[in-house]
Amino acid sequence: MKSAFLYSLLFFFCLGVRAQVDTTHHGVDSLRRGVDSSRRMIAIFAPLYLDSAFDATGAYRYDKNFPKFINPGLEFYEGAQMALDTLGTEHVPLDVRIYDTRSAGMTLQQQLDSAMSWGAGLMIAQVSSATELQQMAAAALKKNIPFINSNYPNDGGVTNNPSLVILNSTLRAHCEGIYRYLQRNYPTKPLVFFRKKGTQEDRLKGYFTELDKKTAGVPLKIKYVTLDDNFGAAAMAANMDSSAGQTVCIAGSLDEDFAAKICAQLAYLNKSYHTTVIGMPTWDGIDFARPEFAGEEITYSTPFYINPADTLVKLITQNFKTKFYSRPSDMVFRGYEAAWRFAKMLLLHGKDLGGSIGEKKFKVFNDLEIMPVFSTRPPMTLDYFENKKLYFIRKVDGNVVGVN
Repeated sequence: MKSAFLYSLLFFFCLGVRAQVDTTHHGVDSLRRGVDSSRRMIAIFAPLYLDSAFDATGAYRYDKNFPKFINPGLEFYEGAQMALDTLGTEHVPLDVRIYDTRSAGMTLQQQLDSAMSWGAGLMIAQVSSATELQQMAAAALKKNIPFINSNYPNDGGVTNNPSLVILNSTLRAHCEGIYRYLQRNYPTKPLVFFRKKGTQEDRLKGYFTELDKKTAGVPLKIKYVTLDDNFGAAAMAANMDSSAGQTVCIAGSLDEDFAAKICAQLAYLNKSYHTTVIGMPTWDGIDFARPEFAGEEITYSTPFYINPADTLVKLITQNFKTKFYSRPSDMVFRGYEAAWRFAKMLLLHGKDLGGSIGEKKFKVFNDLEIMPVFSTRPPMTLDYFENKKLYFIRKVDGNVVGVN
């Protein structure tokens, strides 16, 4: 069923943009060829891989198969296109160009030059690497227009660039949010930070110890424990007190295998040690309905929460079911949200959008809190803007039991 959806998506997508994906206006009112100074212009970048999917004659290369590497870009595009179609019903003065960042005919720099010479007032992208992020951010800064990085959870080493907007919160932002969450909800509970050896794990611990020193509130009393690679339940139990009532265990690693093992061992210990686990944003892909996690309360942070009861979510889901015989992925919703929200803001503010990027208007699925991030070293500069809003998803037996 999934392959049927993707093949159908590719078919409909390519009917509209196969030959001219780098140069055609899409999605609102009509396919316009000229540049009208009264209209607002958006450049959307995504890894569509159209030149990889089709040969020189236009024939699809993969028969009835659909390579997984094509999925995210196409799904992001489809979400953005749905948002643009919705805006089209309002007859708004908007032109959009779609750029395939995996085009064989144009380098990314050539695409950026094209978008800037065309007069784009806003860039929206599904970013694949730090190098892409750096190139796009530099182009946006040169023209002083906002660049919405919709998915890449990293600043890519970019500094002193107020054009860059990161929607998928960085690891530092997650640690800051988790720390505040613990201060609000478990200020007096025993806190144990379980980690393994590793550079990334050192960085995570560093963020928490830094927050201990800088917090405006009462610092948390966290016990840091480094586990061996072959750790078991006994090694974890040795660092907890069964008489404490409840112990909050923080899993200080993005490694999903380590996360799964931590949660499974704590579920095993749950009869003697009442615990709750606080995890990382990478945990969204773990199937916590598996029997080894039974009974354990597991909480993790995410900047994106798609509420299945939301009216628009239901409409998009039904649209995909009818059109593509499948369910929309998170990338569909991210594409929709980024295109609709920031297109509306561009229409409202025009050239002054950069100064208004943090306004809490035009909510779609998520409450974004876009805030400035300043350098930590002198001289103090505005490095970029970042979404600091995090949702904390609590699950038991794979079911969502709370969202904070």
